[in-house]
Amino acid sequence: MLRIRPATLPDVALLRSMIRELAEFEHKLEFVTIREEDLTRDGFGENPRFRALIAEWDGQAAGYAFFFGSYSTWAGRGLFLEDLFVREPLRGRGIGKGLLASVARIAADEHCYGIHWEVLDWNKKAIDLYTELGATFRDGWRPVLLSDEALQRLAEKAR
Repeated sequence: MLRIRPATLPDVALLRSMIRELAEFEHKLEFVTIREEDLTRDGFGENPRFRALIAEWDGQAAGYAFFFGSYSTWAGRGLFLEDLFVREPLRGRGIGKGLLASVARIAADEHCYGIHWEVLDWNKKAIDLYTELGATFRDGWRPVLLSDEALQRLAEKAR
């Protein structure tokens, strides 16, 4: 039934497709600019910047987890879970929990202190799942993003 495996180079088109499905679910599809070439270079080249797991349900692509290493000056090595996604018709079968458990196994095997991720405040099903699993929410912290023109303006000050 459920099989979780590491993503490989032939999965790049599938990964990009599911990334777009996640963005559509989050009502942010217009912001997806990643190309297959980017995923190929950054995930399967000489210096991989991310790892991904593919979940299959009865041989059908069901979802993915997309993550990379992080580092805490307080606690050491960790993982950041960028995406956790299960295709809508296959939700409610434990696939998301299976993907999270697989990332947790990797974190434990690699002696990471923990896994960080973000969840949209309106995604109650995900929040309930994370709470059920014992995850804690960092209410005193706010996610920050510097990008686009603001990133370029600040970068110019370093010259």
